[in-house]
Amino acid sequence: MHELAQRHNDVLGQRAVEALTKHNFSAYYFKDRKEAVDQIMQLIPPGATVGLGGSRTGMELGLWELLAGRGHEIFNHNQEGLTPEARVEKRYKQLTCDIFLTGANALTLTGEIVNRDAFGNRVAAMMFGPKKVIIIAGTNKIVRDFEEADKRIKMYAAPMNVKRYEMKNPCLQTGECMDCNSSTRACNITTVLSRRPPLTEIHIVILGEDLGF
Repeated sequence: MHELAQRHNDVLGQRAVEALTKHNFSAYYFKDRKEAVDQIMQLIPPGATVGLGGSRTGMELGLWELLAGRGHEIFNHNQEGLTPEARVEKRYKQLTCDIFLTGANALTLTGEIVNRDAFGNRVAAMMFGPKKVIIIAGTNKIVRDFEEADKRIKMYAAPMNVKRYEMKNPCLQTGECMDCNSSTRACNITTVLSRRPPLTEIHIVILGEDLGF
């Protein structure tokens, strides 16, 4: 990465950490991928059950393989070969696992975590259920405020995820959210975590590079 781009990521990452910390989240910024992964693994105690919220970022960091290699019981609804019923069962188990590991659609410089879901299992587990939630995000997820978060989701995150899961929604053709009524609509639930929920320990690990959608 060019040094100017890295400096820009560093500045935005640190600003996001400061804003999130003021809102009672535990937030960390790393420019080094290995340090970020080490921090995430340190936050997950041996023997803990782990729910995976479908994070592309986590996949890119190789976290699923690291957790499996350490012997954790993992609830991953994107696991290959699952029946539709088994996928739903995995989603329910994510709500009561020890650790929920997921990504975010956007982090704001006003200290908010913004997400938009199709089913709601990811955002539900982020708010209440698992005792500890770990959110991973690249600096490409950092935006100024909720308005920019909404734009980012509509112009990038939603269409990319629709393509990822091969849904037949209008945004697959237009490249932006069309506020559709498709039976496979991906944008049904929007949540904003503006402060840490009192009964949920939430850690946000920000890495100074582009990751996920």
